[in-house]
Amino acid sequence: MLSVKNELLLGLAACLETLSAGSGAKAAFESPKVAAHGDLATTAAMQLAKPLKRNPRQLAEELCAALLAQPAYVRWVDAVEIAGPGFINIRLKPAAKQEIVREVLGQGLQFGNQASNGQRMLVEFVSANPTGPLHVGHGRQAALGDAICNLFQTQGWDVYREFYYNDAGVQIATLASSTQLRARGFKPGDAEWPTGENAPAYNGDYIADIAADFLAGKTVQADDRSFTGSGDVQDLDGMRQFAVAYLRHEQDLDLQAFAVKFDNYYLESSLYTSGRVADAVQRLQDAGKTYEKDGALWLQSTDYGDDKDRVMRKQDGSFTYFVPDVAYHIAKWERGFTKVVNIQGTDHHGTIARVRAGLQAAGVGIPQGYPDYVLHTMVRVVKGGEEVKISKRAGSYVTLRDLIEWTSKDAVRFFLLSRKPDTEYTFDVDLAVARNNDNPVYYVQYAHARICSVLAAWGGDKSALASVDLSALTSPQAQALMLLLAKYPDMLTAAASGFAPHDVTFYLRELAACYHSYYDAERILVDDEAVKWARLALVAATAQVLHNGLAVLGVSAPQKM
Repeated sequence: MLSVKNELLLGLAACLETLSAGSGAKAAFESPKVAAHGDLATTAAMQLAKPLKRNPRQLAEELCAALLAQPAYVRWVDAVEIAGPGFINIRLKPAAKQEIVREVLGQGLQFGNQASNGQRMLVEFVSANPTGPLHVGHGRQAALGDAICNLFQTQGWDVYREFYYNDAGVQIATLASSTQLRARGFKPGDAEWPTGENAPAYNGDYIADIAADFLAGKTVQADDRSFTGSGDVQDLDGMRQFAVAYLRHEQDLDLQAFAVKFDNYYLESSLYTSGRVADAVQRLQDAGKTYEKDGALWLQSTDYGDDKDRVMRKQDGSFTYFVPDVAYHIAKWERGFTKVVNIQGTDHHGTIARVRAGLQAAGVGIPQGYPDYVLHTMVRVVKGGEEVKISKRAGSYVTLRDLIEWTSKDAVRFFLLSRKPDTEYTFDVDLAVARNNDNPVYYVQYAHARICSVLAAWGGDKSALASVDLSALTSPQAQALMLLLAKYPDMLTAAASGFAPHDVTFYLRELAACYHSYYDAERILVDDEAVKWARLALVAATAQVLHNGLAVLGVSAPQKM
C-alpha cells in the first residue's frame, strides 16, 4: 500500500500543478479523523482556494474530476468524495490495501526503515557518575536513549551511543572517603561515621562490598577501565580508582541486564587534562562574550536568549558545571556529529539555555538549537499497592536491577517507554508481572505469540506467503488491519522527529488490539486453500510489524507464551 500511496500522491501532485504552478510540491495525504469517511484525505483544495481566489468546494470538485482521470486513481481508488467546505476523502479498493501485505513480507526486518542519509548522530544518555548502582530514573533514561537511537536508525541515521561521566570531583572524593571508612571497620551509625542530611558519605551496603574487595586485592574490570586494589587502607587514591572501576562494572551489569550497550565512555576529567575546557574559555574570551565582575568570569548569555548572564569561573578559580558541558559539545561537533541529543532529567532544564548560549558565543559554526534535549521525570515504584522507596543494596532508592529482577527486562523497557518522557510515571510491579490483557507488554507480546502458534499449526513455508493471491482479504476487520500496517513507517518517522518512543508503544497496542479483533472475527486455518493462504499472509505480515516495532523498543517478540 505504500507504493500505492506514492502513486496516488504523484497523481495528486500532477493535478495540483495544473491548477497552480509550484503547488504540486505541497501534495500530502492525511488520515481522516473518522475512519468511515475514507482511507486517505487531502485538504489541498482549501489550501489553494485563498491564493487562487476560488470557492474551495468548487475547486475541490474540479480537483476530484482531475484525480479520477489519473491512471493510478482508476486502478486503486473506489471513490473520491467531497465533505464540508472542501475536504477530499479517498476510498481505496481492497486490492490497494492488500498491497501492504506483500510489502511487509517482502521487506521483512527492513519494513519501515529509510535509506541511509549519510549523517552521523550522537545520543548521550544514562551518564551516571559511578557513585552507586543505577536507579529507576537511570532506567527510564536508558530505555529512552536506546529507543531513540533505534528510532533514528530506522530513519537512516548513523547513530552513536555515548555515556559521559565524571571520575573526579566532590562526589567521587566522597565515594573514596566512604569506602575508606568501611575499610577501617566503621559503618553508618557509628560515632566515626558522618551524619546529617548533607553529610559527605554514601551509606549503602555496596560501599562495604567495595571496601572488602579492595582490601582483598581483587581486580575489577569495567567496559572502559580496570583496577586492582592494593589492600592498603591508607591508599585513598587507589581506593578512589578501585571504587570507580567497581561501580562502573556494577553499572555495566545493570546495563547488560537491560540490553543496553554504548559505543563510547567519555570522561569529564579528560576535558580538563586535554585542555578542552581552557580552550573553550579562551574562545569565549576571544569572541568578546565574557566579562569580569566580583572576582568571577561571566558569560554574556543574555545575548543568546538566556534570562541572565552566567558565571563561568567562580572566585575560587573553579568552573561552573556548564563550562565543561560547552567544551564537551564543541568536541561532539568537531567529531562530526551533525545532530546531538542529550537524554537528561528535568533537573537539567536550567542548563539548556546556557550551554546553547556558550556554543553560539564560541563561534565554531555550531547551528542554533544544538544540541537537542529530551528531559524526563523520575519514576515512582509501587509494589503490593504501596510505594517502594528504599533498596537495601543502594541505601536510599530502588535500583534498576531491583526492577528487572522483580519483573523482566521487557516489562521495564515497555512500561518506562509508555508515557511521554516529561510526564510523571508510576511503575506498578504487580501489573508488570500480570499475565492478562491489562498488562500492555503482555498484550502486545501475546498477539505476536498467538500468530506464531497459528503459523506453527499450519507448518508451511512462510516465504511462500509473499506471493499469494490476497483477493480474499475483503472483510472490514482484514481491511482495518491492513490499513494499520500501512501506517507503521509514517509512525516511525513522526516518533523519531518528536523524540517520542511512546508513540511506538501506543501503535503496538493498537495493532495488537486490531489483530485480536481480526482473529476473533475470522478463522485462519480454513478448508478453502485460497482463503487460508491469504489470511496466513496477513497474519504473518502483522507478526512482522509487531516484531519490528518491539525491536525499536528493545523488547523481545516471543513465539510462545
